[in-house]
Amino acid sequence: MVASEFTKHRGTKEFKQVLRQAKKKTENQISVITSDGLMAYPQAIQKSFTIKKKSNTGRFGVIHNQVNASKGEGFNIKIERLHNSVRHRIKTFRGFHGSTDSANTIMKGWEIHYNFIRKHLALGKTLSELATDVKLNGDNRWLELIKLSCI
Repeated sequence: MVASEFTKHRGTKEFKQVLRQAKKKTENQISVITSDGLMAYPQAIQKSFTIKKKSNTGRFGVIHNQVNASKGEGFNIKIERLHNSVRHRIKTFRGFHGSTDSANTIMKGWEIHYNFIRKHLALGKTLSELATDVKLNGDNRWLELIKLSCI
């Protein structure tokens, strides 16, 4: 999970916020963006990254892989699994209906947990172990991350 944002609405504005976070964190290393069939996504991706098919030369930008399950184009199982996990967790918390600030704080913690703490079931490693040089070996990975952030 590169970026997340808990919002009350799903539109171009909200998706652009998430794309800006992802772009900043990855320093433009993104080559493919997969989304569902929501029509706000192509416009937000074009404004944030440029879609290869819509660029002047077709050589620069990202590939937008739009998967629309209702049209029989498949189902994005990985992201839907993550969304369902988040929804399951947030549904049990109280107080998210009025403000998104506390929900976004929880989402940032979830992002850290998902990338650095939780081992991927099929890989047997955390995603950060595969993508970075950060190695957490102790029993308390949260504490190790906090100590690393203070260096």
